Amino acid sequence: MPFVTPFFLELKIYKNLQDVPALKRPILTIGTFDGVHKGHVHIIRRLVEEAESIDGQTVMLTFFPHPRMVLFPEDHGLKLLNTPDEKAYLLQRAGINHLVTLPFSSDFSRMTPFNYIRDILVNALHVHKVVVGYDHHFGRNREGTIADLKEYAEMYHYQVEEIAAHEVKDIRVSSTKIRKAITDGNVTLASFLLGYDYMLSGMVTKGDGIGRKIQFPTANIVPEFKWKLIPGQGVYACRISFGNQKHVAMVNIGTRPTVSQSQELKIEAHILDWEGDLYDQRVTLEFVTRIREERTFDSVDSLARQLMKDKEKTAELFR
Repeated sequence: MPFVTPFFLELKIYKNLQDVPALKRPILTIGTFDGVHKGHVHIIRRLVEEAESIDGQTVMLTFFPHPRMVLFPEDHGLKLLNTPDEKAYLLQRAGINHLVTLPFSSDFSRMTPFNYIRDILVNALHVHKVVVGYDHHFGRNREGTIADLKEYAEMYHYQVEEIAAHEVKDIRVSSTKIRKAITDGNVTLASFLLGYDYMLSGMVTKGDGIGRKIQFPTANIVPEFKWKLIPGQGVYACRISFGNQKHVAMVNIGTRPTVSQSQELKIEAHILDWEGDLYDQRVTLEFVTRIREERTFDSVDSLARQLMKDKEKTAELFR
């Protein structure tokens, strides 16, 4: 994983500006940072380097709900790569000291770029330096640009650093590209762009027991975060964590057309070399690769034979 620090820093989280204490030479970046992918970590790396050089502190200013959810409530169609807890974990690993998560609202979206800079960055956060990507926009109608940040920098005595587009083996990293890869089931590409295996957490609920009848008992997982992006339908090789344990699992995401007429999407994990009851427990999946697409078999026996092949392939991948 391309994280800056080899250890966990203490991450302080604030839900409003009034709770943020006076920070020592804050080096700040701004954005939703959904996924905390390699491009984001490239920016955070600069924050960490700058903070270390001046004995300052790294600060992330982000927002929840995602602005698109507020501005287009009926038509945003957005699913997120991270839950708030996942984002905090990844930002902490990357080297952020302070995470300021402001509630995004319609009123907030109408703040002018000047007021945004003066009231939030300067008066509330006392920014020493702003480090943002080349295409950063902010304020009403996204009118604010890096040019605005630079225009007021001299007046308010802060610095601005612009980070150019980060290329990873000639592929420009973006949350949009990662979402598409995950939707297409290409979790291998998603992991490459993210810098870590895509995660999905949820509670295990009681299913219909069909898997157990064919010697492939499964944990039926219900995602805990309703806005979390679910990978495209298919069979995946995954790691699964619960309690203090981590195991290998093959995971089916789909409608199970061989055994069910329902169109309800199910997430079912068969854990290799483990037996037990996970009902009402929280588990986390880490998607490594997709083994195959979901398909309809002519019989349950044919399905069972294919599942055995899937299991062998999964075991081989982790061997």
